Amino acid sequence: MTSTRAVGLVARREFVTKVRTRSFLIGTAVIIAVLAGYVVLQSVLFDDRQRSVVGLSGQATQLAEPLREKAKSFGVELETRDVTDSNAEQLVRDGALDALVTGAPPELRMIVKGSGDEVLVTALNDVLRQQVLVAQLAEAGITPQQVAENLANVRVGVTALEPVDPQRGQRLAIGLVVAALLYYSLLVYGTMVAQGVVEEKSSRVVEILLATVRPWQLLLGKVIGLGAVGLLQLLVISTVGLALSSAFDVVDVGSVGGAALATGVLWYLLGFFLYATVFAAAASLVSRQEELQSVLTPISMTIIVAFVAGINLMISNPSGQTVTILSLLPPFAPILMPGRMAMGVAPTWQVVLAVVLALAAIAAITWLGGKVYANAVLRTGARVKLREALRT
Repeated sequence: MTSTRAVGLVARREFVTKVRTRSFLIGTAVIIAVLAGYVVLQSVLFDDRQRSVVGLSGQATQLAEPLREKAKSFGVELETRDVTDSNAEQLVRDGALDALVTGAPPELRMIVKGSGDEVLVTALNDVLRQQVLVAQLAEAGITPQQVAENLANVRVGVTALEPVDPQRGQRLAIGLVVAALLYYSLLVYGTMVAQGVVEEKSSRVVEILLATVRPWQLLLGKVIGLGAVGLLQLLVISTVGLALSSAFDVVDVGSVGGAALATGVLWYLLGFFLYATVFAAAASLVSRQEELQSVLTPISMTIIVAFVAGINLMISNPSGQTVTILSLLPPFAPILMPGRMAMGVAPTWQVVLAVVLALAAIAAITWLGGKVYANAVLRTGARVKLREALRT
């Protein structure tokens, strides 16, 4: 049997076995549900406009249109109602109206149940001043159009030292989601590789398998198979997430979401091949599931630190020196670099350098991890020391 066929058979076995499990299906469904909730929450936050209902009585009804326009400029969606009922104040007490405006300019009166909405008061004051100004201009024989023409070209020149990215909020949200998905995939599927190694070793199944295939073929097939499972889940979750984001107008899928998905796939592959081999090599040192956590903790902590520290640094200063250096280093790059790329703060040379360093690290770790795996996977009983596995 050729090496390609041997690796392919192992990979196919791992992929088919894991995809059919209930844990994979339920886990994917749960993540999609959480992501859907996040998208809906973002949609609500992005459309978090204040809504108020104001009653207008008497001559104040003529202020309905300018009041709505002014309130809109403050981010308030205002509904105005003409009120002629003598019990209009009772509507305010009952909560049917947020405010009642009566009287005529320049003497208006606003009746509210409590302290009143400051934004609504400000909007009403602006409209009132505008009405008084128009009246005084009319008395002086000057029309508002003449004043507007004179003021049209009067403006302050603004020079932006650092132009604001209008999509910064979307980029930040996508960067955080990509980092979280990669963190989850690397940790879960890396641990899954390790658990599979220990399970085969403790049940002596590995001895049967190694009678047919070589250790490096078994290791590579396992990594590829479980990596494909993680990639499938990542693609499903990302596709559903982008579809929901587009439906709720949270993310501009064409310019931001699609690039983030491609970036996430690239760094998932690099990160998984980097960490999965380390997980498998570490797992081959022990023979029982109870001992597995002790050898995986240093690896898991590296991923956790990269995620927690990286997220905090990206939120505060994604272009800072610390997060830039960490995003170039292979242990941290699979989580930090895609987030920085999604935010548009990673120059091309940094991305290329991070990819090159990651590929070099994968080559070195694959050689070293393969040697540890081949020398330790058949040794049962007491925990194999790393120094002994490398020396054999």
